[in-house]
This record gives sequence, C-alpha cells and structure tokens, in this order.
Amino acid sequence: MSFKTLYAYQKAFDLAMEVFKFSKTFPTEERFALSNQIIRSSKSVCSAIAEAYRKREYPKYFTNKLTDADSENAETQLWLDFAQACNYLPEKHKIVLQSQSEGVWKLINYMKNNPGKFGVKTDC
Repeated sequence: MSFKTLYAYQKAFDLAMEVFKFSKTFPTEERFALSNQIIRSSKSVCSAIAEAYRKREYPKYFTNKLTDADSENAETQLWLDFAQACNYLPEKHKIVLQSQSEGVWKLINYMKNNPGKFGVKTDC
C-alpha cells in the first residue's frame, strides 16, 4: 500500500492545495512572507505523513513524524488566523479551511493512537 492511499494524506493534500489556491489571492508583498509560510507548512503536513508511513517499521520514528505532521498542521492554522486577520482570507473561507485542518488533525491522531492498523509493530 502506498502512502497516497492513506486518508490522512489525501485530506492533508487537499487542504494544502486549497491553501495554495487561496494564497495566490494574497497581496504581492506577502509573496515571500505569509504566502510562503502557509504554503510550506501545509505541504509539510503531507510530507511528514508520507515519511511516517514509509518508516512504519520503526514505531518511534512513525510517532515522531506524525507529531511533526500535527505541529505543521497547527502552524497552518496559525497562518490562516493571520491571513484572516489581515483581511486576505474571507472569514467563510477561513472557517472551511480551519475545519479541513481540524479533520486532518483527527486523522493524524487516529494514526498515532492506532499504529498497528498502519503496519507498525507494537509491543504487546
């Protein structure tokens, strides 16, 4: 099974693409600041999930990478807050993206709490 089949990865990827789409509407002066930060953090969620899955034979690494994914997801939420506060992102769009991000958080935590379902060998 590929990491691309993981529901958490798919939802994180969808979120990253939505964030990328909305970041294109930010002012030009934000190109290397807010836009760059929010795009980077949202992409990093996907990357960390993929890395966790590929290293699932190492339980601590699996958990560590999922913790990284969770942290990057929280950072994405922070940048969404800034984008909305700066009036770059309408509140209704921020609410949708925030909801997607919270869904990703739940999926990441499900993976962390149920590693055996993802092929991670756990001590019994």
